[in-house]
Amino acid sequence: MGTGVDLTIRELAETVRDLVHPEAELVFDTSRPDGMPRKVLDVSRLTDLGWTATTSLAEGLADTYRWYLEAAERGVLRL
Repeated sequence: MGTGVDLTIRELAETVRDLVHPEAELVFDTSRPDGMPRKVLDVSRLTDLGWTATTSLAEGLADTYRWYLEAAERGVLRL
């Protein structure tokens, strides 16, 4: 699911970088085709049913990353 909020690929990459490795430098290969430089999920059907996002992308990523680190520490990850 999504939030219906428009997000650039750069913004997504920066959000993940800031969470996982803030010192990392992002490098974009401008010689490659852009594809879809923006991503936004259409949540209109969910909204019509009364659903609204209560967790932002940044919060969801942080929660997921925290869970991943804790699971790795406990040795319960199966990759």
